[in-house]
Amino acid sequence: MQEESHKDAVLLEQRDRVLLITLNRPNAMNAINAAISNGLQMAVERLNTDSSLTVGVLTGAGRGFCSGMDLKAYSRGENIGPFIKFVREGSAKPLIVAVEGFALAGGLELALSCDLIVASKGSKFGIPETKVGLFAAGGGLYRLPSRIGYAKAMEMAMTGDSISAEEAYSLGFIVRLSEPGGAVASALELAERVSKNAPLAVTASRDLIKLTTGLSESEFFELQNSFRERVFVSSDSKEGPRAFAEKRPPKWTGT
Repeated sequence: MQEESHKDAVLLEQRDRVLLITLNRPNAMNAINAAISNGLQMAVERLNTDSSLTVGVLTGAGRGFCSGMDLKAYSRGENIGPFIKFVREGSAKPLIVAVEGFALAGGLELALSCDLIVASKGSKFGIPETKVGLFAAGGGLYRLPSRIGYAKAMEMAMTGDSISAEEAYSLGFIVRLSEPGGAVASALELAERVSKNAPLAVTASRDLIKLTTGLSESEFFELQNSFRERVFVSSDSKEGPRAFAEKRPPKWTGT
């Protein structure tokens, strides 16, 4: 059998300062195999290292975002190390996920590795691993309670049952709820708004919110000092006020 190319399995499209990343195994419900794992790694590396990019949007082709692990590929011993690394570490730059149809098992954990979730009405979210004798081992059991609430996360983890996008939105899990077929457009609109801001400031703001869990207020301010040293002396920190005074759009450099 011919090996699947990561370039075919994950498609990239740059739209101004936004990188659209599309999982492209629709016939396999975008299940994670070596090709998607490697393609995702290459996509995130481009997002993180390309100074012309501020934010990414991650989505899936076909009728669903991602169904989780490709068990056939797993049984063949395909290497998905880059995927495991991503769900542990995420992206250095902001990443918004656009979900159509479903985000299940490792697919939900992939979504949880992103900073914001946009979804279409009727989409389903779940970690059904307990139904097959496993548990969600890609960070979902750690991240889900803080994103959706302890009680609902516990229910989802123990029953393996899915919840709808509508319920997830009511619980604050989803930041935008679109009509079916509109998740990517909604996520791109949100990403465009993010991309108009200074890249260093955006990333620092994202990181500080993520890192506050478990910190006291004094510990937070101590942590913030290192971000101030980097952001408040940057070229962009001078460009922003200058552009405001001159009544023109700022020209961000990310430096």
